[in-house]
Amino acid sequence: MSLKIAAESWPKTPSETAEDNKSVVVKEYDEERHKVAIEKMESLCEVGQRGKTSLITDLMGDPICRIRHFPIHIMLQVAEYGEEGEVVGVIRGCVKTVARLSSVYVKVAYLLGLRVCPTRRRLGIGTKLVEHLEEWCKQKGAKYAYIATDCTNEASINLFTKKCGYSKFRTLTMLVQPVHAHYKPVSSSIAVVRLPPWLARSMYNKLLANSEFHPQDIGLILSNKLNLGTFMSIPKRYLSKWDPKTGIIPPNFAMLSVWNTKEVFKLQVKGISPLAQALCAGTRLLDSCVPCLKLPSFPDVFKPFGVYFLYGLHMEGKNGRFLMRSLCEFVHNMARDDAGCEAVVAELGQWDPVREAVPHWNKFSWAEDMWCIKKLEKYGPFDWITSRSSSTPVIFVDPRDF
Repeated sequence: MSLKIAAESWPKTPSETAEDNKSVVVKEYDEERHKVAIEKMESLCEVGQRGKTSLITDLMGDPICRIRHFPIHIMLQVAEYGEEGEVVGVIRGCVKTVARLSSVYVKVAYLLGLRVCPTRRRLGIGTKLVEHLEEWCKQKGAKYAYIATDCTNEASINLFTKKCGYSKFRTLTMLVQPVHAHYKPVSSSIAVVRLPPWLARSMYNKLLANSEFHPQDIGLILSNKLNLGTFMSIPKRYLSKWDPKTGIIPPNFAMLSVWNTKEVFKLQVKGISPLAQALCAGTRLLDSCVPCLKLPSFPDVFKPFGVYFLYGLHMEGKNGRFLMRSLCEFVHNMARDDAGCEAVVAELGQWDPVREAVPHWNKFSWAEDMWCIKKLEKYGPFDWITSRSSSTPVIFVDPRDF
């Protein structure tokens, strides 16, 4: 078996690759036929690498649950190989309408979850899956397609930029705050208010209208069952004077929404030595026994865990950074009370002013999450990719994409 696997990983001649490519058929996902095979294949595929030893593995319970929250979606496209129909690849995709400029919306396709079986790579399977999904997206009216990948994932970047015609577009920062055993202190001088969905939608449409990728269906996101709420922090002295029904926005505030990704998928860190795991467990034990010390304990990420994803982060006023930080601590305490949630995550544009106010661990976070984009229609009056005027410091990251 080991010799066979090693042989399959050797580079193949162009004629061999072309013959193998003919043996690959892309089909739409069929739960009865494909679900078990996809879960088995995905367990072999690593999602991301942070550092030299730690490996983050995506443990999905339902292969289609990530994209079923979009109004237009395709469950999955699956690549089958050979006469027996071996599942060797999978890709997900969805179409949505987002802002490219202020009040200018366009239909875009988001491609995610591309996986190719490790023993069947270098056969053009990834390219074939991307091409099939792009064609489906064009039929749904998408003008652009984009993907997100770790900037260190050279194989993924080369596939999309060199073989599929994508261009590097935007670079974002992923900020990760571990959930500790103790509660984070929230200043008694501020009030945290939960906004009703109608008010949150109205405020986002006013405040983030100029941000790129702001979804036209923001109301559907805010009313989704995975959305845990939209929260605003304001100084308590404004609380008695502010009436949300008037639509007037306080001069000092911070706001964000929370998405419960632990109900969709789980992560697990692998590749860490037993000694390192024992040391991490020791920090949790000490933190739990002596919470008054407020030690930065290391969460148990070596077993499957979930995360809260923060989106729609915005702050204004001279106290904006303090209010945003306090609001993030409030969400940390929400996660602390939710068993199995070990981290709070936010993804922001590199130049977004909110970035400096979000608490995070540098060792858990990474500075460059690469977004690549492609124009699906050859002709059109506007090219989002080359237009400099479309670039803004604020990029709205749809929680359904995470």
